Amino acid sequence: MTVGENPRPDAGAGATDASVRAVLADGELVVIGRIPTASNATLVCDAVLGDVEIRCVYKPVRGEVPLWDFPDGTLAGREVGAYIVSEALGWSVIPETILRDGPLGPGMVQRWVDTPDNTDRPDHVVAGGDVPPPRVDLVDLCPADTVPTGYRAILRAFDSYGEPVVLVHADDPRLQRMAVLDVLLNNADRKGGHVLEGLDGNVYGVDHGICLHEDDEKLRTVLWGWAGEAVPAHLLADVARLAERLDDESDDLVAALTPHLTVAEIDALAIRAMVMADGGTMPQPPGHRPIPWPPF
Repeated sequence: MTVGENPRPDAGAGATDASVRAVLADGELVVIGRIPTASNATLVCDAVLGDVEIRCVYKPVRGEVPLWDFPDGTLAGREVGAYIVSEALGWSVIPETILRDGPLGPGMVQRWVDTPDNTDRPDHVVAGGDVPPPRVDLVDLCPADTVPTGYRAILRAFDSYGEPVVLVHADDPRLQRMAVLDVLLNNADRKGGHVLEGLDGNVYGVDHGICLHEDDEKLRTVLWGWAGEAVPAHLLADVARLAERLDDESDDLVAALTPHLTVAEIDALAIRAMVMADGGTMPQPPGHRPIPWPPF
């Protein structure tokens, strides 16, 4: 059985973070199906504990495709490490994520994020019989001459039919926060499809298996719209606190990251946080492959 992008409503909606993590950690994982387009084994499950069910994604370590440039640890561990950093910042950009045993052995388990339905069907009309304009996602491709208001153009290219298009993302503070997190995580694969606008109004990032490498040239993201600009002060204050915690080897944050990352990778994370806290600006795209391809 395979599943699409939105198999059913999120049964965990409205629960506290702690209660969601408890169900994800201790509940029975009932496999519903798999996501066939994922490059690594990715299963959709229900975590069932008593009368509570929470839909989640389960990525078993045994289903990971080895990567020569990420030889240490596991992709599942890096996903958990990224979640730990997001929570240490207090941003909740990444859904609740844990490492646990499952039907196919140890793996990453992450709360499923439901997103609003796209209502740009021809049969969906508004008052007066008008068909609403197509929905533009937070990260999207648009005809080259129609960049929507409130969006930033990132890349101009040609689609599979040879038509000129432009890659855009919303000028949205929720997305800007994610862009800052990607720099700190050294995210090597922030595709547009990894950006989800939840029904709760938050914007979540998923798929962080190739993050937190010590080599800063790994950063590839579609969220370059704020390159060279000042990081908002409230985000910068959080980054400065993160840098302080990472500089203290006795801090429980360092202890939480240690099972998932090498010492060099934790040190590199600390340096990235310090550089951003001191400089206060977003980096410029590197000259080589700044955007993951394909971008979705």
